[in-house]
Amino acid sequence: MSISATSGSTHQRWRDLKDHLLRHLVGIGGVGVIIAILLIFFYLFYVVMPMFASATAAAGGHYALPGEGQTLHLAMEEQAEIGVRFTTAGKAVFFDTEDGQVIKSIDLPLAADELSSFHVVSPALPVVGYGLNDGRLLVARHRYRSSFPNDQRLITPMIEYPLGEQPLLIDDAGQALELVAFQLGEEQHSVAAVTADGRLLLTGFTKQGSALDDDENTELLRESVELPAAGFEIEFLLMDSDQRLLYAADRSGQLVQYDISDREAPTILQRYDLLKGDREVVDIGFLTGSISLLVADSAGTVTQWFPVRDAENNTVLTRIRQFDNAGLSLRAIAIEHNRKGFATADDQGGLNIFHTTAGHKVLTTRVAEVGLSRLAFGPRANALLLEDKAGQLHFWHVENEYPEISWNSLWGKVWYESYPEPDYIWQSSSASNDFEPKFSLMPISFGTIKAAFYAMLIAVPLSIMGAIFTAYFMAPRMRSLVKPSIEIMEALPTVILGFLAGLWLAPAVETHMPGIFSLLMIMPLAVLLVAWLWTRLPSAMRHRVPEGWEALLLVPVILLIGWLSVAMSPLLEQWLFKGDMRAWLSNDLGIGYDQRNAVVVGLAMGFAVIPTIFSIAEDAIFSVPKQLSHGSLALGATPWQTMWRVVLLTASPGIFSAIMIGFGRAVGETMIVLMATGNTPVMDFSIFEGMRTLSANIAVEMPESEVGSTHYRVLFLAALVLFMFTFFFNTIAELVRQRLRRKYSSL
Repeated sequence: MSISATSGSTHQRWRDLKDHLLRHLVGIGGVGVIIAILLIFFYLFYVVMPMFASATAAAGGHYALPGEGQTLHLAMEEQAEIGVRFTTAGKAVFFDTEDGQVIKSIDLPLAADELSSFHVVSPALPVVGYGLNDGRLLVARHRYRSSFPNDQRLITPMIEYPLGEQPLLIDDAGQALELVAFQLGEEQHSVAAVTADGRLLLTGFTKQGSALDDDENTELLRESVELPAAGFEIEFLLMDSDQRLLYAADRSGQLVQYDISDREAPTILQRYDLLKGDREVVDIGFLTGSISLLVADSAGTVTQWFPVRDAENNTVLTRIRQFDNAGLSLRAIAIEHNRKGFATADDQGGLNIFHTTAGHKVLTTRVAEVGLSRLAFGPRANALLLEDKAGQLHFWHVENEYPEISWNSLWGKVWYESYPEPDYIWQSSSASNDFEPKFSLMPISFGTIKAAFYAMLIAVPLSIMGAIFTAYFMAPRMRSLVKPSIEIMEALPTVILGFLAGLWLAPAVETHMPGIFSLLMIMPLAVLLVAWLWTRLPSAMRHRVPEGWEALLLVPVILLIGWLSVAMSPLLEQWLFKGDMRAWLSNDLGIGYDQRNAVVVGLAMGFAVIPTIFSIAEDAIFSVPKQLSHGSLALGATPWQTMWRVVLLTASPGIFSAIMIGFGRAVGETMIVLMATGNTPVMDFSIFEGMRTLSANIAVEMPESEVGSTHYRVLFLAALVLFMFTFFFNTIAELVRQRLRRKYSSL
């Protein structure tokens, strides 16, 4: 064998080895990409899934009622390790929630025979009140001090008296207080009471002295007034936390709403009938925040009511939702301290937990063989104390981390408190502790589609038409300058584009709005006019411009038209829109205008997407075999006919891929929409309104969310929705591309 033959064989083997290695490396890379995508999907799924897990409850203890007397109120401290019973014997009995062992029993400064009524300010506040049979009120607060002797946590319960250890006089006539409702404020306190002789009194106490004085040592200025009669025997009395509204109701469902904001002249606002038929009210309570009323009736139904403004701008208490207890008679309801949830106890020993915003039942279980008469949530809603009719107390652990999440709360219209009607709302935080989270994904999903739509509306025509001209009609030398120039635009950081769009483009569009819209109409007409005039010129003049360089002549025309449109903007605004187009849109057309709107987003994001679509589409068109176009021209077709009937059809898979890749880029864009949209999660397709997208929402709120919270996991759900959205459209795009490729591959 010759040396040259041996050398050629060695070279071939080395080349085959490199081909083999590269083939496997490419395969490994492809598999790695698929694995990475699957890992991202499964991680998002892993974070999101706990939100949709069912709530659970487990028995933690079962024992006889600790202490003496009948239960007036049950409560627990923050860790749900110590419970407290306020009893008819005038005692506060603190006990271990697991075994019922009494930790401390405190005698309140009243005798058992003095007690005539009892009131709990709010489940979230550890304040209770005893109405006495001589027209006085004793207010007590249970508190817990934590210490760590020998590095062991020790919780010490205690009773305090925020308004003094001596009961406050409510009724000058000394009549027993049959019903009491009160609220404590920073500077003033309000007490409503029904006396034994049927009067409804409102007594206010205003603090006197220094703000640094202790509550127990502060002098209180008292004033009292009798409210208008309700017209029925009052059996339920509630006062809202702002000390502005008072509700009085009876068991038949009649309810009177009082305005007590002016304590010198309280008035009746409205009268309502809460029930229909022969049902009776079992219990009435405020949902957290004291905006909504929960009304439990004898038929096993709980209804939610809250004030809604009607067409005449009057506030009317409206029935919003209904929750059914499988027809079992209810005995009591308990409100979660910090969320919009509640629990019900029935006469068959059953426990049900609901969430009002989600509008569904979270949990149902059986606690006892006999009926339940009283129940209370722990402050963290992770524990329940339940008392049955046999005098037994049940302590249950509850696992219910994400009750506010349901299909309806994420994707449906929800009627939130203080809103005039059901709506899609995203509002994840507020300054108020009584805030009702609003986690609808509809506004931000809509905003994502809206932003992508307007970006593609601008990017697709410009990039595709530019790609057609550049690849097919432009001179090679000019193409070698234009194509890299456009492609290098893709390297411009989107944060710079967003910065310019938010701080320069948005104000410029607002200032020159008539010019911008006239530019969109005049520019195409001007280009067509110049092109037509070019065809009318003598052939000798036209042939001086080399073939494929004609587009260069349009550059000064475009610049001139753009300058004229902006320069004429003030005159157009004065002539057509009375000097203020924004006011004209608002006053004459009823269209709102947000400075950072869809027009700005479309221009900025379209500018970012154009290089992607242009580059891929131009390559697809330029890669069409020349023999196809030459054959078409040889058969007598014009260049435009060849382009339309041959080149575009052959390049259609690549062009479609370019559009879909550009669409994916627009859907996933973050920085431009973050800085140029105003980030308002509204559902309005108007070009003059802003939006919030899924990606921008994640970027804005993820750093502020608590790890493991509902907010945190909903943001991951938004990421999963965005992932699935892009995956779905990319899959569809690939299927369409493959079909186009098979259909036109024979050309």
